[in-house]
Amino acid sequence: MEPAQPADRVPADPTPPDGRPPLPPTAEPVAGVAPAEGPAAASAPAGGTAPATDGDPEPALVAAAAADEPAGERAAVVRAGRAEKSRSERSPKDMALSLLVLLVPIALLLAFYRGFLGGEQPTTVDAAPAYEQARAANVFPVAEPTGLGSGWRTVSASFRTVDDGANLRVGYLTPEGRGAQLVQSNVPPERLLPAELTAEGQPQGPADLGGANWQRYTGRGNEQALVLLTPNRTVIVVGDARDNELRELAGALR
Repeated sequence: MEPAQPADRVPADPTPPDGRPPLPPTAEPVAGVAPAEGPAAASAPAGGTAPATDGDPEPALVAAAAADEPAGERAAVVRAGRAEKSRSERSPKDMALSLLVLLVPIALLLAFYRGFLGGEQPTTVDAAPAYEQARAANVFPVAEPTGLGSGWRTVSASFRTVDDGANLRVGYLTPEGRGAQLVQSNVPPERLLPAELTAEGQPQGPADLGGANWQRYTGRGNEQALVLLTPNRTVIVVGDARDNELRELAGALR
């Protein structure tokens, strides 16, 4: 005869009746903790751990994860949040001041470039060598403007021989900042004029310039021209300069 077992002790080998398979022993109750009742207790596993759900993590798990996170990472997250908040709290005045701080040095550099380094000023050249080459070639009479005001600046000058003659070109910047070019050539006019004024260049009537037989011509785009035809030379004054400036340049030729 076996000794009696306590009521709270699970038999070592419980065998259910009717030939059913043996059941696992139930966990012994923990002292001071009441066993769970109801549907929740029935669905909980024997180990006492709640099943994972598809929703948000339990507060206890979140707290445990936060406790396991290194202190340095938490501090970085806090600082990033504060920085984001401070950026979002900037007022339009603060942004305008920040932009002004950037624009002031740029304005100072631009003023220095223009005032002391001559920025945006056209590069002037000496046209004397080109005139000397044209005179030395002795292929046509060479005229040179004299008495132009100080506002006229020479920006280009060249003398070139071509298949059917030679061209002397001198470019000017007028006192009003416009462009004008003086062309002297012995190339036949029927070839020279279309090349310099395009095929659309047409005479517009005479221009009275000191008794010389100058003719007005249309040019490319918004350009206009004054043309002087002589037996050995063709002179063209062309550019987007005003009519009075073109007349001044043509009338200064000697």
